[in-house]
Amino acid sequence: MNRTPAPPEAPAGDSWEDLVISALLGTDRRTPSAWDPRREAPVALLDAAAVETVRRRAGLRPARAAARPEPAAADPRPPLPPAAARRLSMLLADRPGSGSGGRRGSAPDLRELLPQWLALANSRGFAPPPQLLPALLDAARGRTDLRPAALTFAGPRALWLARLRQDWRFALRAAPGGGAALPDLDDRERMTRLWQEGLFAERVALLAAVRARQPATARELLSTTWATERAEDRLMFLDSLRTGLDAADEPFLEQALTDRSRNVRSTAAELLSALPGSALAGRMAARAGSCVALDRTRSEPAIVVEAPHECDAEMERDGVVPKAPAGRGERSWWLGQLVEAAPLGTWSRVLGGRTPEEAVALPVTDDWQGELHAAWCRAAVRQRDPAWSRALLGSPSAPEAGGPGAVSLAERAKLLTTLEAAERAEWVARFIATHGLSEAFQLLGVCAVPWSEPLGRAVVDALNIARDAGSYPWSFSGVMGLAERCLDPAEAARLDGLTSVPDEQENASPGAGGYWAESFQRLTTTLRLRATMSAELMAPTTAT
Repeated sequence: MNRTPAPPEAPAGDSWEDLVISALLGTDRRTPSAWDPRREAPVALLDAAAVETVRRRAGLRPARAAARPEPAAADPRPPLPPAAARRLSMLLADRPGSGSGGRRGSAPDLRELLPQWLALANSRGFAPPPQLLPALLDAARGRTDLRPAALTFAGPRALWLARLRQDWRFALRAAPGGGAALPDLDDRERMTRLWQEGLFAERVALLAAVRARQPATARELLSTTWATERAEDRLMFLDSLRTGLDAADEPFLEQALTDRSRNVRSTAAELLSALPGSALAGRMAARAGSCVALDRTRSEPAIVVEAPHECDAEMERDGVVPKAPAGRGERSWWLGQLVEAAPLGTWSRVLGGRTPEEAVALPVTDDWQGELHAAWCRAAVRQRDPAWSRALLGSPSAPEAGGPGAVSLAERAKLLTTLEAAERAEWVARFIATHGLSEAFQLLGVCAVPWSEPLGRAVVDALNIARDAGSYPWSFSGVMGLAERCLDPAEAARLDGLTSVPDEQENASPGAGGYWAESFQRLTTTLRLRATMSAELMAPTTAT
């Protein structure tokens, strides 16, 4: 019976270093100690080196075992329904760059559906399957726009995982307080200790949490350490006062107007100007009112403007930036800041009791209308005043940038954010019905999702008109992508008639008909897939 020979053993007392020295000098010149003379030295040396190599690689010096990590916090949310869990796995498996990179074809873009799927899952309070957490964290790592929704859905177990892998540490930075548990807000002693001794992220999270529930307590906490904070920290802490801002914050903000940091002073002034009854708002109203007046000597009333001739120390203290940007006149720069910071109620008094619509309809002398109306636009957005926003927006049937105070579509989009969602959607629908989609992309971006029925119909009708007119199809790809994410899935049935290839128009772009057909096929398929995703998240769950 054949036996497998036993592996050679390294000579007793010889270390790896001894074997290396013998190999370098040669076994004739240096024979390791306790060498077996019956074996051929070079062969025995190589065998011993091979055995010692395995020992060095596999051996582990005994050491004290590391402490076991604490178990992940429990996630009390119900698990996903099985079909929704399978859908999430499919969405996460669709990696960037997996598409053709050219013509999109008629298949839905699964990557663009993941944000919507996460929003639905979060609204219904589900917890993710534990086995999908690594893929979810990888997706959030690659897409910053996905992180808030992804980390909310991932829950406490994702933070536990993030502490174990460097690639996922972004989740700890994004989580309030770096993922640390905040003390009970009724425990004043622990709360004060954390505020005074905690890490910066923990302090930011604490201040935000306290401000949301107890605004006065948050302001008191901030006051205790304000003088010793770094300028960049003061700026971030001051920004937390936007939540629950009210008249009680005025004394603290007035004190911040004398801060040694210009950015802190500017933020304090902005917050005070958002309080119409504040002393700063009153000072700005007086300054702006001295620059803008109603000229009653003309046959038709008009607004006359006399911009400031200097930016004095008091104006600078109240947040007016003295140095104008390149290409901007100093006087118009100062005027714009004064008007923007003045309460909008100022202008009814200054302009003879006129309503916002009547005020913006008045002519403005000496080419100051653009500057004055642009400043009113910024004030309406800052003060969230829908009446002034409506007046400045004007009729949606006006030319693309032709609202009374809107010098660009970007400004119109900002004004729209001050209106209720239904009114905003109706205004944009009427704009599209008049002007089509070529200028509507920014306006659609501020509308609530899913789009209301009138807005959705306006978009579909405009796309159909562009298709029938033989328009260059690729110029509408952005709007088509928005429609895939924002159109109500119930609109899919209306689109079936648009999925066939139309007859080529004489002046149409070559291949345009096929592109339009593909685009509408992708749109209808995506809408039906979104409807299916929503139904899957409504299905009964199974216990884990």
